[in-house]
Amino acid sequence: MDKLKTKLRLYLPLIKSLQTILLLVTGLAGYMTARCPVTTAGTMIGLTLSLFLSVSGSTILNMWYDRDIDAKMPRTQKRPLPSGKMDATEALRLGLVISILGVGIAVAMDALYGLIIFGGLFIDVVIYTIWLKRKTAWSIVWGGISGGMPILAGRALGTGTVDWIGIALTLAVLFWIPTHILTFSIRYRKDYKLAGVPTFPSTYGETFTRNTIAISSILAAVIIGIAAYGVGTEWGFLRLMAVLSAGLLSLAIASVVKPSETVNFGLFKYASLYMLSAMILLMF
Repeated sequence: MDKLKTKLRLYLPLIKSLQTILLLVTGLAGYMTARCPVTTAGTMIGLTLSLFLSVSGSTILNMWYDRDIDAKMPRTQKRPLPSGKMDATEALRLGLVISILGVGIAVAMDALYGLIIFGGLFIDVVIYTIWLKRKTAWSIVWGGISGGMPILAGRALGTGTVDWIGIALTLAVLFWIPTHILTFSIRYRKDYKLAGVPTFPSTYGETFTRNTIAISSILAAVIIGIAAYGVGTEWGFLRLMAVLSAGLLSLAIASVVKPSETVNFGLFKYASLYMLSAMILLMF
C-alpha cells in the first residue's frame, strides 16, 4: 500500500493535474453545448475517461521527452524524471499505455471523436514537443492547436460533425494559449534560456511578446463570445462572460502599458481562471 502511494505521488506531477483538468473541462463543455449530460450519462463517462487518459498520456510522453531540458531549469529540476526519482523507461511505458487506452476508448465511442483525440495527441507530442519546441518560438501555435482539440472533440461527439461553433471554440482556446504560455515564458525567461528553448521573449523581445498577448486575448474573448451566442447562451450568462472578458482585456492592456512582474503573473493566473469560468458558463 505504501509503495502504491509512493507511485501515485510520482505519477501525479507527470500528468500536470491542473492543466489536464482544465483541458478535460473544455472537452466536457464542448459536448454539453450540444447534448444534455443528464440524458447521456454513459457517453459523459466515456468522454471523461477517454479525455483524461489521452491528455494525461500525452503529457507524460512530453515529460519523458523533455526530461533533459527539465533538468537544466530550476523550476522543473525536482520533477520525477529529471530528479531521477522515476525511471525514464517506466514513464515512457506508462505514457504509451495511457495514451493508447484513451484513444482506443475514444475510437470505440465514435470514429470522428477518436480521430480528433488522436490528432490532438499526435500534434502535441510529435509536432509540438519532439519536432518544433526546441527549434522555434512559434511552436506554441501547434501547442495551441492541440490544446483546442478536446473542446472540438467534445462538440463533434455531441453533434456528430465538425460545425462552425466547434471550430470557433477551438480558435478561442488557440488564441487563449498565448495569454497563458507567453506570460509564463516572460516570468521564467531565464529558465528557458538555460535550457536553450526558444521563446517569444528571447526571440522577439518582451514588448513584442506583450503586444502579442494583448492581441490574442482580444481575439480569444471575441471568438468565445461569438461561439457562446451561437450555442444559444442566455443573455445573463453572456453578460457575465463579458465581465470576465473585460477583466482579461484589462490585465492584457495593463501588461503592455505598465508592464511589471506583478501584472504579468496576475494575467497568467487570471487567464486560467477566465478559461475555466467561460467553460462553466458554456455548460449552463
